Amino acid sequence: MAIGTRVVARKPKLGSIYQRGGVLWLKYHRDGKPYRESSGSAQYADAERLLKRRMGEMVSGKFAGLAIERIRMQELFDDLVEEYRLNQRASIVHLRSRLRLHLVPAFGSVRAAELSTTHVKAYTAKRQRAGAANATINRELEAVERALKLATQCDPPKLVRQIHIPMLPENNVRTGFLEDNGYLRLKAELPDYLKPLLVIGYHVGTRLGELLKLRWSAVDFACNQIRLNPGTTKNKKGRTLPIYGHMRQCLITQKAVLDAKYPKCSLVFHHDGQPIVELRKAWASACKRAGCDGLLFHDLRRSAVRNMRLAGLAENVAMQISGHRTRAIFDRYDIVGIRELNEAAAKLEIRLNQSLGTVLGTVAASEPVNAKTLTSEVAGKLLQWKVSTIEGVWLRGKDLNLRPLGYEFNTWFSMDSVIAKNQSHTVSMYLIVSTVSGSPVSNLLALSVCRRHDSIP
Repeated sequence: MAIGTRVVARKPKLGSIYQRGGVLWLKYHRDGKPYRESSGSAQYADAERLLKRRMGEMVSGKFAGLAIERIRMQELFDDLVEEYRLNQRASIVHLRSRLRLHLVPAFGSVRAAELSTTHVKAYTAKRQRAGAANATINRELEAVERALKLATQCDPPKLVRQIHIPMLPENNVRTGFLEDNGYLRLKAELPDYLKPLLVIGYHVGTRLGELLKLRWSAVDFACNQIRLNPGTTKNKKGRTLPIYGHMRQCLITQKAVLDAKYPKCSLVFHHDGQPIVELRKAWASACKRAGCDGLLFHDLRRSAVRNMRLAGLAENVAMQISGHRTRAIFDRYDIVGIRELNEAAAKLEIRLNQSLGTVLGTVAASEPVNAKTLTSEVAGKLLQWKVSTIEGVWLRGKDLNLRPLGYEFNTWFSMDSVIAKNQSHTVSMYLIVSTVSGSPVSNLLALSVCRRHDSIP
């Protein structure tokens, strides 16, 4: 190079596009390693767009090679099943059924990188035409969403981006509660081996799966407690249940029968000394005979929580007994304690009485300054009452409720009545008093405030 020659910096070459057959191909480098990839199109704009995307992935560190572009959904579903197996999830049986019957035939051959919401919407429409419920379709789509999430969490990732999986609206909130009389009828109809399950479930709202695994070592009659050990509950956390009411006698009887007939069985709830595996048919037929058709065992949880609130237990105490981790059950099923309702009604009544007076004609506790006291002789008795003058309420032309001046509230009563009238500059108040069989004033019926009108007698 000659002295004084100016060196021009070379722009780095990002990649190249060339034609191979009737399709345009890309060539680019990463860490000195060349990559060749088909654009899948004969249009130069499509190939250039794909090349820029690859360059962006390499700059952001998201480029994991071309192998992930060839991964299909079948491989992601296999990873999902393995994740369920490692975590010992009981729902793996349902997952395998959904994959085998629906998800693998629909998505198994699709490349994970090419999966889009269009595939998901087409699958949703197909399942709806087949008569599947929205909740069923959502459970299947949740499996797809979980498989995609696991793929993005791999190292190196098997999927660069995770698409949005649109879900369908669900309206499957159960609203029924088992009342006390229904509980007694159902208890009479159930077979003997299911009656203890009903008693415990109705009293403390424990899940069926937790009860079926319960052993006598967890029952403490001295302290009146049942201890659910960590790992035996749905959320893997232990909790303590109280023994009260019919629970104690039911458990004592169950223990006596077990010791006499099946001393080797350690389960609290059993069928002839063997674990209870299936109870849906016996439960459904008993519910039908008891007039509780359609009741599920899980409905006892909702009923138990409501009973706890009616008894005055705080929400956090009820959640601790039933095993709910959030208070969503109270919002979902509109469970409110009767004490809160009574207190709310009493407070509202006090406020209205203080502001408006009662319907029996008593005035508010805080009277206006210009209140007047009137006396009237009715059936030989002296009737005293107070009528409050409300200045400036009724306006000329229209009142505050936008009613015309001709409006009059009808205060007449068909029985023999004595009308005591006090007219002020602004309003007139009519007090209707009923007399029955010549007795003194016996019933104060109504009090109404009316606009002053010259035609009122």
